[in-house]
Amino acid sequence: MRSLKIDRKPRADLRKATGRATPRRERAPAPRGKREEKESGWATRLLAAMFAPLARTITKPMLLVTLFTLLFALVAGLLASGTVGRGVNAVRGAGDSVVTHSGFGISEIHLAGNGRVPPATILAALGLQPGQSIFDADLSAARSRILALDWIASADVVRRYPDAIFVTVVEKRPFALWYSPSLNGSGGPAVVERAGGIITTRDTEKFSRLPKLAGPGAPAAAAELVEGVMAHRALLARVALYQRQSERRWNLILNDGVVVKLPETGWQVQLDALEHLVIDTGILERNITEIDLRSPTHFFFVLKSGEKKDVPRGKET
Repeated sequence: MRSLKIDRKPRADLRKATGRATPRRERAPAPRGKREEKESGWATRLLAAMFAPLARTITKPMLLVTLFTLLFALVAGLLASGTVGRGVNAVRGAGDSVVTHSGFGISEIHLAGNGRVPPATILAALGLQPGQSIFDADLSAARSRILALDWIASADVVRRYPDAIFVTVVEKRPFALWYSPSLNGSGGPAVVERAGGIITTRDTEKFSRLPKLAGPGAPAAAAELVEGVMAHRALLARVALYQRQSERRWNLILNDGVVVKLPETGWQVQLDALEHLVIDTGILERNITEIDLRSPTHFFFVLKSGEKKDVPRGKET
């Protein structure tokens, strides 16, 4: 017997020969397991159970309004009873205690610049307590309280970590005493600054040696005149009061009661003339009550008898 060998054509060639393509089978998705379906089911049911009351509330406006009203009443009751405030204070106190024990509690307060204002007065105005948290100290408010004191012109309040407060003040400088009914109805006096600002109306007897002013507007206009009189020693020893007239000019009231009337302008020259009358002519030794220096050509005098005299300038001897 003979064996026969048969040549087989490749499968691809057979497809080409027949002209028919073998369709591909699409793999069907694998079915979900029972465990995955079970997990998805309980999570969905839990979320639905949680949001079900909210969904029912939203669909019922009256119920929603009622809930908000009850919530508002509860918050208002807590605030009115002080429960919230006490809770906040307790938390704040606990925080301050922790800060204090950590070394940040105020243990030192340093004062500088005060001479007339007692340290106790400044400390009281400062309003800070030993052991208070240095972070909780309201330095701006403390500075404002110090500036409200009579004698304080400026103040700086700074914190120096970990536990110190430094207070530096500049005090006002007294310039004169002002007598005016507008102060307290009794005529004053008040201690005033050079620029005219009132410092205080208390304990003014300590400043009896200061220049004395009278009349409306006197403090704001007196500095130049007072300094001008200070340059004339013979006048300085005799002037008892600087009296402002109609807020335009000045009268000098001397210590023997003589009234010296100065002009509105050019009074610097008239101070020289008055010093000449006092020193060279001894005018104050005569029986006069008034010296009028407002005329550029004459001196006018009023005697104690009431008689008036005028003397041309240059012939007053």
